[in-house]
This record gives sequence, structure tokens and C-alpha cells, in this order.
Amino acid sequence: MAEQAVDTGRSVTASGAGRRGAGRTGAPAATAPPAPFFAGRGRELAALRSDIQRAGLDTLSGRKGARSRVLLIAGRPGSGRSTLAAELARHLAGDYPDGVLRSSLSTADGQPVPTASAARDLLTQLGERVPAGAEEDELTEALRGALADRRALLLLDDAAGAEQVDPLLPDAPDCLVLAVSEGPLTGITDVRPCTLGGLDTAAGVEILTRYAGSIRITVDPRTAEQLVQDCGGQPAALVLVGGWLATHPKSSLSDLRRALFLLPADEEEAVPVSRSLTRAFRLAYEALPAPAARILRLLSLAPAGLVDAHTASALAGCSVEAAESTLRDFAAMGLLRPVAPAGALPAGESADGPDPLAALPPQYRVPGCLAPLLRARLQAHERPAEIQLSRARMLERTVRQLMSCRAMGEPAGSPARERTSGLPRSLRFGSVPEAAAWLRTRRPALLDSARIAVADGELDTLDRRLMAGLVRALLAHEAPEAAAPDLYGLHGLVLEVAERRGLAREKAAALLNLGDLDAQAGRSRKALGRYRGALESARAVKDAVATGRALESLGATYAELGDWQRAADWYGRALELRLSRGHTAEAARLHGRLGAVHTQAGRWAEALREWRAAHGAYRRAGDPVGLARAMGETARVQEYAGRPEQALRTCFEALELARKAADGRLEAALQLRIADTFERLGDPAAARLHRGLGEGLLADHPA
Repeated sequence: MAEQAVDTGRSVTASGAGRRGAGRTGAPAATAPPAPFFAGRGRELAALRSDIQRAGLDTLSGRKGARSRVLLIAGRPGSGRSTLAAELARHLAGDYPDGVLRSSLSTADGQPVPTASAARDLLTQLGERVPAGAEEDELTEALRGALADRRALLLLDDAAGAEQVDPLLPDAPDCLVLAVSEGPLTGITDVRPCTLGGLDTAAGVEILTRYAGSIRITVDPRTAEQLVQDCGGQPAALVLVGGWLATHPKSSLSDLRRALFLLPADEEEAVPVSRSLTRAFRLAYEALPAPAARILRLLSLAPAGLVDAHTASALAGCSVEAAESTLRDFAAMGLLRPVAPAGALPAGESADGPDPLAALPPQYRVPGCLAPLLRARLQAHERPAEIQLSRARMLERTVRQLMSCRAMGEPAGSPARERTSGLPRSLRFGSVPEAAAWLRTRRPALLDSARIAVADGELDTLDRRLMAGLVRALLAHEAPEAAAPDLYGLHGLVLEVAERRGLAREKAAALLNLGDLDAQAGRSRKALGRYRGALESARAVKDAVATGRALESLGATYAELGDWQRAADWYGRALELRLSRGHTAEAARLHGRLGAVHTQAGRWAEALREWRAAHGAYRRAGDPVGLARAMGETARVQEYAGRPEQALRTCFEALELARKAADGRLEAALQLRIADTFERLGDPAAARLHRGLGEGLLADHPA
């Protein structure tokens, strides 16, 4: 039976019992994790920098090639390939004024990232507008266009092969692409490879010293060198054995070597990492108490490989304080990597006050080289039902955090704020900036949570709540245009769940939302297909609201395409539905839509009939502003129909209504329209008078 984590409120990673006070601020549960540290690889760094300047195969007569130079750092997981790439990027950053763009081309579970997602990520880092739902070719072309006149460095980490890298290569010789992969990028010309082996002995000893201190290394230097050789010079393995030394201060280097050799060789996991890393991981893992070992293997379920105290707490069923202390211990042992949040400020201060990121729990990443080892342990020690329960707890916690995050975007005292006031303090946010910072820094994990939950297929109720909460939180804290790409993906996941479970209402809603985003991105034909599917689903369950929305959306899309006849037909069907349900205000608006369509088609009589019908509906609804606007549009049609005197009279009626409704901007627009009409009637003095009045009103009522 799987071990259960006992919630003691203390760290569970120390040898033996949890230490008293481990979860309190100012009393870390273990030695603080080492700061970002780079050792050795001087020869590789020099060779890579030299390759940047070396002439390429496509260089003719001193002219630059058509594409960016590609440097490849190849090595097995755990060889330090990503660390070397990050260090090289740090050295080169000053040479590329348009910035260093980073994208990981593999997910936390080792699956290749779609090219469209990688291109969208890079465009977002460039600050370029990313069309929601754009296809791969459109996104990669936009990326190449954005980089054409820039000098930027692209760091493409963990590429599965050339097919992932090639579409992202800029047609810009002043850019540089730094790719990280396990093998060669066959098919991409003139790639400069740097294949990594183990670290030299001095660099390996330096890593051990960083974790274990200098005393044990100094008194037994020969054994330290042998340990580096035992680990094959692999940085990830050296970090783990260094972490073991840090948590066993009374053990010698010889004790460590003995422990490594005592591990039975016939239990090596069949995972794609080196034998030395596997043995180092087993040493660190088996030194953990059972509750801590369980927490560690459950971290393989963390979305996007990102984990904080809330995620660990929910997965293991322990308190947030105990989880936070345990994560610090894991980081000190080299089992997790601290993540520096984007936009973090030194000294915890910002220009406008305290840094909101300082109030959030630290975030960590499960190293990619350890992820398969953790997954193997999870499958070996946890029953499927326990894994499902842990995932459900994590999703439930995330839903509650999203509810709290979204509520902070509402005014104080709103029902949403009141509902979240009953949540535990650890799930509430202290300010709007803090909630927005949480959403921004947790965004990759939140989106991956939704993807994983939908793929799982067994948690459809939870994943629907998760996606609804994420959509609302994004809209509460971001402009619709900025959130649109993520919203498109979320609505697509909602559609997948709805189709799988036969939920017609949810399917109609998802199709309508996707259709709206397609229409906004200019994909009108695709939007028409979405709206027709939504109409079919809505009619199947007699959902009048969704049916009306689909009918109106079809009319609006055909109007956008300039097909006035079909637009009028769909608007007419929507109008019939509104009239049958007694929705007077909606009927008035649809009469106006029909009037505008007929006006565009040059059918003046039909347009006047619809606008007059809108007058009556607005009167019945008690909407003087709507009535004034409808009369103004009637005057426009009358003028188009060659009746300027009649149009002038109608405009003055509308102007009087706008004054009574105290709508200054509408009054200004009507004054300017009256001025234009007087000009056509040959009365420039009256035109100047009314234009001056209109411009004055616009100045008094800015948009």
C-alpha cells in the first residue's frame, strides 16, 4: 500500500522526524538552495563563440547567408546542456539588442510542443500581436517577419528533432539560434554542433564543494575526484550526490561512494537517462523518509513541471506550510530547481509600492532529466486510484484559487468578493496586483492543468469548472485581445469535453465563443461553420439564448462578408425569435441591424421600414437614447434616398431627444450631421453654426 503523507505542519524531508519550526518564516527547513551556479565547460563556451564568427557554408564572397546561424548543444538529459545554453545566452545577450527569446520544445512529460505553440510563445515575447486560433504556417510566417529586421538570440531548448527547429528559424542573418537537443538536427544545413560529455574533474569537484562545503573535499581530495568519475562527470548526478552530502553532514566522501556501490544494479530503471544519474537519484530518493518520498514522486503530476506549495499540498494532502518547507528541502538537495518569476524586482519593491510577487509562494521546476525517474517511481508505488485522487485534489485547489483570483478583479463588496471571503486565508489574495501576478506567473501551469485534465477524461466535472474559472480569471485581469489566444485554446478544450460527453448546451457555447474569436481574427468562413454548429446544438436542446446568439452571429458574419441578402435573412430569423419571446429591447436592436443591412444594400424603402420599426420598439422599451440614435440613422437613409429636407427635420427631432437624454456625444454627432445636410442644401452659414456647436460638444464630452 502507498505511504500516506502525515500532515504535521513540519518539514518531512529531514532524516528522521520533521524539525520543529521548519515551516516558520526565517527558519528554513534545510540549507538554502545554492544560487544559480555554473562550473567548467570553458572549452565548450569558447568553441561555441568561435563558431558564431566562422564563415558558413552558404556564405559567398563575404556576403551574409539568408538565414540565421544555428548552434547546436547536443547531449543526454542530465549532461548540463540546458545550463550551458543559458550560460552562453547570458554571455551573448549584450550582442543582441532585441533580446534573448526562450522556448522549450518539449512538455514536462517529454512530448514535443506543437510548432504553432512555440511560435506563438516567441511572438508574445517579442510583444507582437498573436491572432487567436492562427494556424502553424501563419504563426511561423509572422515570427519570421517579426525577426526580419531584428538582432535577437533564440534559445530553443529540448528539441526533439530538426522538424521542430526548422520552421522557427528566422530569415535574418543578424539573428542567432541556439538549439538544445539530444541528437543531431539532420536536415538543417550548416549547423554547428557541440556535443557534451562529462565535466572535467576540477569542475565536478567544484560542484561537490558548492553543496557539501570545502572541509570534506579538502581532507579527501582523491575520493572527491573518484566520485566525479563515478558520476561520469554528469552535472545532474553530481548535484544530487552533493545534495546528499549536504543533508548528511556527518558522512564522509567514502561513505557516499560506498552507498552508491551498495545500490543493487539489477534494479536500474529503464528510463532515457544515464546510469550514473539513475544511481545518484536512487541514492537521494532512498535517503528520504517515506512521506517525503511520496511527495517527491507525486510532483511528477505537476502541470508543466512547475510546482509551488499549494500544488504540493494538494497532491500530497498535507498543509501548505509543510509543503513549502519540504519543497525548500528538495531544492537544497538538488531535486528541484527554483524558478525566478518573470518581472521579479530586487529588494521586494516596485515603483508603485511593494512587489506583488513577494507575497506569492516560491515556484520550483521539476528538472526534465528527473521527470522520467519520478514517473517510474509513481507508477511503481502509487495505485491508479491514489493518483487520480491526488490529481483531483490538485484541480480542486486550482479551481478555488482561480475563483479567488477572478474575484479580485471585481469591485470591493461585489458578490464574487463576498463568496471568496469564506475561503481559507492561504487561498485568498491580498490585492489586485498580487492576484494578477499569480495569474501571470502560474499561467503555463494553469493552461497545462486544463490540457491534462481533458486528456485524462475521468475528471470532466472538475475540468469544466477549471476551464470556466480560468476563462473568467483571464478576462478579469487582462484585455480581451491579450487573452484571446489562450481563450481560443480553452474553448477548444471545452468543445472536446462537450462532444465527448454529449453536452449540447456546452457544445453550443464553446462553438459560439470559438466563432466569435475566429470572426475577430478575420476568419469569417470558419466562423460561419462554428455558428451553424452552435445553432444546431442549441436548437436540439431548445436553448433560446444560444439560438438567438447564433442567429445574430450568422447575420453579422454575412454582413462582414458583404452578403447583404443572407445577412438580412439571418437577422430576420433572430428578430422573429426575440418578438416571440417579448424581448422588446433586443427586437429594437435587431430592427436597427436589419435597417443597417438594407442601407448597405441600397434598399432605401426596406431600410426606412426597419428603422421606423426600431423607433416604435425603443419607445415601448423606454429607451430615449436608442430612439434618438434610430432617428438619426433614419435621417441618414432619407438623405441617401434623395430627401434632404425630410432628413433635416428628422435630425432635429433626434437632436431634441438626445438633449432630453443628456447624451452629449450623440448630440454632437447629430449637430455635425445637420451641418453636412445644410451644406448639401446650399446654406453654408447654417452649416458653420451647427458644425461649431457639434465640435464644441465633442470638446466638452471626450470619448
